[in-house]
Amino acid sequence: MAKQAFTAEERAAMKERAKEQKAAATKAEDAAAVLEKIAEFDPEDRDLATRVHEIVTTAAPQLNPKLWYGQPAYTRDGKVVCFFQPAGKFNTRYSTFGFQDSAALDDGAMWPVAFALTDLTTDDAARLADLVRRAAG
Repeated sequence: MAKQAFTAEERAAMKERAKEQKAAATKAEDAAAVLEKIAEFDPEDRDLATRVHEIVTTAAPQLNPKLWYGQPAYTRDGKVVCFFQPAGKFNTRYSTFGFQDSAALDDGAMWPVAFALTDLTTDDAARLADLVRRAAG
């Protein structure tokens, strides 16, 4: 009788590790796709999206970058928390940074969930970082 090379527990552990590696590859691919998309934006949108991306990934590293309707988004447990919509996407006069309902921003019966962006001052960047930290939970 041939002895099995791995126990059931070892096989289960290897399967779990393979899932982790696949998930990590997917996260890396998603992050790369976001950066590639940002690189395709018009110069003004590109600069703004790059700053937003840096703010979000620094303020809430637990969020995962992912393309969502062809725009940069940041997810938690597969759900979009926040996103950047470039002005050029719909030929509008400003870009938008918005939050989805999975963002933990509830404040009474009414609160803002989207912001028009034409530039990011130091104060604006700090405010955005604070909102993203809160939204990420």
